[in-house]
Amino acid sequence: MKFFALLRDITGVKETADFTATVLVELLEKLSEHYGKELTRWLFAPTDSVQEKQLSSDVIILVNGRAIEHLAGLATPLKEEDEVAIFFRLAGG
Repeated sequence: MKFFALLRDITGVKETADFTATVLVELLEKLSEHYGKELTRWLFAPTDSVQEKQLSSDVIILVNGRAIEHLAGLATPLKEEDEVAIFFRLAGG
């Protein structure tokens, strides 16, 4: 797991191998529990408690170099050797 830009500041680390999961949403939930509400706000869009979690539009997540939009989104299956990278989406113009 690699963090970039603002997310690196929030977590205090560049990368970690301390978390494992079989699907991406499970991994992100574990990271949120560990690193707290600020990371949760960046990772997940606000939703009703009844709705499934949705990824925030503020981040881009790659699994093995591929954007999760081209995989299965938050339901992307993970293997132990997969590399997950989380980027803060930059706005500019």
